[in-house]
Amino acid sequence: MEPLIRKEFNNFFSEEKYKSFLEELHHFIPNAIDFRVAETPIFVDKGFREKIIDTCEHIIDFIIDPTFNEQTSKAIPKNWQVPNETQYADCIAFDFGICEDEQGNLNPQLIEMQGFPSLFAYQIWHDEVTRKHWPIPSNFSSYLNGFDKNSYIELLKEVILGGYQKEEVILLEILPHQQKTRIDFYCTEKYLGIQPVCITELEVEGNELFYTKDEKKIKIKRIYNRVIFDELQQQPNDIQEKGQIFFQELDVEWCPHPNWFYRISKYTIPFIKHPYIPDTYFLSEIKQVPNNLQDYVLKPLFSFAGQGVIIDVTENDINTINDPENWILQKKVKYAACIPTPDVPAKAEIRIFYFWKKGAPRPIAAQNLARLSKGKMIGVRYNFDKTWVGGTNAYFEK
Repeated sequence: MEPLIRKEFNNFFSEEKYKSFLEELHHFIPNAIDFRVAETPIFVDKGFREKIIDTCEHIIDFIIDPTFNEQTSKAIPKNWQVPNETQYADCIAFDFGICEDEQGNLNPQLIEMQGFPSLFAYQIWHDEVTRKHWPIPSNFSSYLNGFDKNSYIELLKEVILGGYQKEEVILLEILPHQQKTRIDFYCTEKYLGIQPVCITELEVEGNELFYTKDEKKIKIKRIYNRVIFDELQQQPNDIQEKGQIFFQELDVEWCPHPNWFYRISKYTIPFIKHPYIPDTYFLSEIKQVPNNLQDYVLKPLFSFAGQGVIIDVTENDINTINDPENWILQKKVKYAACIPTPDVPAKAEIRIFYFWKKGAPRPIAAQNLARLSKGKMIGVRYNFDKTWVGGTNAYFEK
């Protein structure tokens, strides 16, 4: 995307330098990075960055529209509605594929969005180590809107802590020390001072919630929620029982409130039209199956990390679905093999982090992560035997 910078980076690269980069990256919290880290970041010019941000802002225009809650009222599964929903999502992540159109031009295409956290804290460390080991031009930054490491950490504190003391806020997850994203939990604790707590460790007294820290029982006033209900349903009965706290009227604040995981999601995409958002339809509203099914992908609404996606759709796939209201049919996009590597070029996705300050009229973009792939889909399972793939970040021209 920035040919000269890419050429300089690839010429600078060596396996020895990559090994040194990984050693420092892992040294911060040993044995915590449980995914492949790519050999290179992505360099994004101003024009492409503006296309991404313009698309995000267009979506946010819909999210802040007074009719948004009504239009997404069916987004939340009935059995998973959590009481005391907040007025806004504290954080939003937008995923874009770097794609090419029929003329071969590079454009972003929205792949997914979620009113849910991502690797917000880990990316601070990733950027810091990347800049130390690789030649990143001074006029490129992984941060957006003028943020830097210090101001970004302050933003995270403001949004996640919500004005409470760090001991009164927890990061809630299912078996957090077994999660592949646990590096972010530990980085969150390093930078913000809040502890990752397993849902099994919570104690309920009346309408109050407690956890134990340093042998002291502490009342929880705010939860930085990382629990995904789809994963909760796959747990043993004792853990699922603990999950019932989500549906109780508790004296606690959520960040973000679990309902926003559904309101801002694949469910939202069919409502929005934009050049960089693929045409998307609720399967239940399609009157006639398109003749060109090969140009579409079928996605379940209520799944995470690409599970259940059908890439090569057939009419039989559609006919055998017994809950079409929970599926979308989305126009396929063509990922561009646009990142030169020592063997074959890599494809890429960029995730933009937005944060919504209390009282602000709309959220603001602040940081990102990126992923490189050479497989059919972005994700570890499709790239396990490849190099120059995995997690990284994008550097945007200022």
